[in-house]
Amino acid sequence: MSRQKQIDAVLRHDFVAFVHRVFQTVVPGEKFAENWHIEALAYELMRIAQGENGRLITTMPPRYLKSIVVSVAFPAWMLGHDPSLRIMCLSYSQELAIKHALDTRAVMQSNCYQRIFPQTRFNPAKSPLHDLTTTRGGYRYSTSVGGTLTGRGGNLIILDDPHKADDSVSLALLRKTNDWYRNSLYSRLDNKS
Repeated sequence: MSRQKQIDAVLRHDFVAFVHRVFQTVVPGEKFAENWHIEALAYELMRIAQGENGRLITTMPPRYLKSIVVSVAFPAWMLGHDPSLRIMCLSYSQELAIKHALDTRAVMQSNCYQRIFPQTRFNPAKSPLHDLTTTRGGYRYSTSVGGTLTGRGGNLIILDDPHKADDSVSLALLRKTNDWYRNSLYSRLDNKS
């Protein structure tokens, strides 16, 4: 087996190694600082991927790679393993949601990703900025908290940064987001259990 095929096999099966490669794509030229928190987060996300856990809340200080790991690498990894998966990714603003979608698109369009996951391809007729659709009917749909969900559902919902840092001290805004989650977002999950 060639060295490239060995590396691709590692990236296909080791999520931490995949995160490292995603970082190189999304933040080129920056040094990836390995740390235990990335391994711990990857472990918990793999428990979700394997159906061992259905819920995960992650809190980290800013700039610790939570969004790259959870909102960029994890959807790309999941769609790589199952291109029919339907993933909804939400953030406090449409701008941030689209940024994460563009980062995921860059990863999935990279030569490395296409070698690792050759069965996962975009459907060019159905892939605007916020809605990356695969040729197998799966997708990574992005919107903002309180944004449009009509007609959408998903196997996996990722809610990353539901509030701006300044808004997290407002009890009224926290209640509004919690109500939206319970009344709108949660109902979009395909399997409620």
